[in-house]
Amino acid sequence: MRVFARAALCATVSLMALSAALAQDGANQPAAWQASIPGGDITLDEITVTATKTEEKAIDALAGVSTVSEQDIQRLQPSRISDVFLGMPGVTTQTTVQDPGQAINIRGMQDYGRVAVLIDGARQNYGREGHGANGTFYLDPELVGGIDVTRGPVSTIYGSGAIGGVASFRTRSIDDVLAEDEQIGAVQHLGAGTNGANFVNSTMVGARLGTAADIFGQFVWRNETPYRDGAGNTIVDTGSKLSAGNVKFNLRPVDGHTISATALFQEYRFTNNANGTDGARFGHEVQTGNYTLGYRFQRPDVPWLDLSIKGYYVTTTDDQRLINPSSPYVASGARAGDARRFDVETTGVDIHNTSRFSTGSVDHAVTVGFDALRDHVTVQDQAGGFGSALTPSGNRRLTGAFIQDELRYGDWLRVIGALRYDSYKLDGGGYNSDGSRLSPKITIGISPIQGIELYGTYAEGYRAPTITETLVNGVHPFPAFNILPNPALKPEVARNWEAGVNVKYDGIFTENDKFRAKANVFLNNVSDYIDSVDVGTPHLTPIVPGMPAFVCQFVPAMCISLYDQQYQNIAKARLTGVEVEAAYDWGGGFISVAGTHINGKNKQTNGPLNSVMPDQVSTTLGLRFLDDKLTIGTRLTFVDDSKKNVTNPTKGYGLVDLFASYQYSDRIRGDIIIKNVFDRQYTQYLNSDASPGLTAKFGLTVKFAAK
Repeated sequence: MRVFARAALCATVSLMALSAALAQDGANQPAAWQASIPGGDITLDEITVTATKTEEKAIDALAGVSTVSEQDIQRLQPSRISDVFLGMPGVTTQTTVQDPGQAINIRGMQDYGRVAVLIDGARQNYGREGHGANGTFYLDPELVGGIDVTRGPVSTIYGSGAIGGVASFRTRSIDDVLAEDEQIGAVQHLGAGTNGANFVNSTMVGARLGTAADIFGQFVWRNETPYRDGAGNTIVDTGSKLSAGNVKFNLRPVDGHTISATALFQEYRFTNNANGTDGARFGHEVQTGNYTLGYRFQRPDVPWLDLSIKGYYVTTTDDQRLINPSSPYVASGARAGDARRFDVETTGVDIHNTSRFSTGSVDHAVTVGFDALRDHVTVQDQAGGFGSALTPSGNRRLTGAFIQDELRYGDWLRVIGALRYDSYKLDGGGYNSDGSRLSPKITIGISPIQGIELYGTYAEGYRAPTITETLVNGVHPFPAFNILPNPALKPEVARNWEAGVNVKYDGIFTENDKFRAKANVFLNNVSDYIDSVDVGTPHLTPIVPGMPAFVCQFVPAMCISLYDQQYQNIAKARLTGVEVEAAYDWGGGFISVAGTHINGKNKQTNGPLNSVMPDQVSTTLGLRFLDDKLTIGTRLTFVDDSKKNVTNPTKGYGLVDLFASYQYSDRIRGDIIIKNVFDRQYTQYLNSDASPGLTAKFGLTVKFAAK
């Protein structure tokens, strides 16, 4: 009933907004969503804050930084966040296609917080032990207004864990609805698609009370059904239903002072099996809440005070109901209708201030910050007990402080130096552990000629063990083996060397053309890397569910040899790679290209790291017509075979997507994208099921606004 009520509310508001928009005069000035044709901006010119917590364009960041703009999201019409990362250098995702959650992989690092995921500045630390990614988050792309990704260890400013990088999501806001001179308005988006994409509705409304305050609200409803892969096979349980709401409020009582509050709620309903494609079958109701309260002071005449204070509370709850128990669940006493619940709560605070001043001819931007968070994991399981055993309850506290100085000398030298102190404490199940460390960072950037900047970085990152890695203690369902706790786990330490070049030129062949490019190479050595390994001596386990273990003594052919598992510190993991991203816009069109080559090695076994993505190259070409109202284009993606000696090899593939966007007027825009045009059968690396085949999506966006 709750889902039906929310859907009805969304539909009612949507129809009201659509009617109002169609009744308005088309002379209204364009708002943020219509400021440019989708795909028309070079995203390397987008503003980012993830590399240093101070605003700069991505092309100017002395780091591997990429952005996804609102225009990119509109053009791609993604059903999942993972769709927008396709082709981004150094970045991939792992998804269980029967679950709307996703995990981000940066440079072969993922799971358990190795990539810090932020939504409106709030850390996402949800994780549940299973056969998929161990550390997922839920966020519908229709709620997203922009994404910043910084690759490599940056925990000097983002806290414990970010040894792979940071992915920061900005949800939609008042600027996505209203231009600066508009006071009230609404943006209505309706989308429909084939091959399971079905229907999506998004309604945004906003109002400004002069310059003193503004309020924004968004309602999203999405309905998807199981899709077909490129071979025509229906992938079961890939459908889901979503209802979501997002509310934001900003109050500016005095010039330079801003008090802000956000509340984001999502509810997903879907059904799947415990192991993805087999095992016990569960119905899921996942609810997420992302709440923030912040204060910001920023005024040009007070350069020594640029203060940000933000507190947040994040909760993700997965309520599961057993539908069809498998043999191991029946043997443990579970019955259809039994429930289990996974709940992860994260409470945190982030405080930092940037002071800008000069000493002689050197300009400084000194940022000092403090952050802390607490994870509280609660698992209740009346459906066999496997869930509570493999995802233990417990608490983890992370605290830290940092100082960073960005120095600039003239227009040819930049230096960034930072130092961070981290500490953690973990307890649960009768165990506890703690630790602390200092992590340094130094970056030097030199511009030998105008338009080209070379940089080199040495940075260290620190990741504390998670509750699951430390406290997990139980028996895996069929085939049975023990997963043992390890309270002696040490934190991971990453030592990253990186060199890169930023290239920025305007007016090369025509007066208004632009060329941007970023390229970098890196070497990341991770000491005490945590991974699940075989322990003890092997034991025989029956291959038939429910068969007694003593049968193995008499008929060993009916059994397989298995080891117990435990998370342990591997001596060292080494990752090396090259990343390239470039774009050229000549007014009448644009072209971009991105490529990634990464190698990962377990230095203890000399074997590969299974989490490292295969080589990948992608390019996007777009052409503009009819006074830039019409944009048509294609995106090509080529993925190589995975390493032959990994445990989960996949074949390479090439994909072709076609897109078109038409800005009919200042208030009406249409979009279409055809994905996997040649209906290619493929499985994205790290996923267990094939990806969708040929899929077409259509979108209509209408705006109403008044001054």
